[in-house]
Amino acid sequence: MNHKRLHKILTICIAFVWMVNGLFCKVLHLVPRHQQIVARILGEQYSSILTILIGFAEIVMAIWILSAYKSKLNVIVQIVVVAAMNCIEFFLAPDLLLWGKLNSLFAFLFIIVVYLNEFYLNKSK
Repeated sequence: MNHKRLHKILTICIAFVWMVNGLFCKVLHLVPRHQQIVARILGEQYSSILTILIGFAEIVMAIWILSAYKSKLNVIVQIVVVAAMNCIEFFLAPDLLLWGKLNSLFAFLFIIVVYLNEFYLNKSK
């Protein structure tokens, strides 16, 4: 498989991760644990609306990824967001994470895939 094709497939997969987490887990509230994490970190009072807003932001991220607009900036934003979010969750809500503190390993692997997809596989730019 050539780099261009692999880049396209990975880009769709990365966008899919953001879309699923945003739409299904947060906006449609199919994974209540996400709202519990928001409540733990940002407070219970507005956790419902904040979870939905975070979900919409993740949906926008998926659209941005698929648009390929300023893709290098997009990758940097993704890396910062995923790293910050996972550091905060690691210390403030590890008991609510699907794989506990091991979630940070999966976040790191996701960051590596996002980085390599843009800066190694994306030779068209």
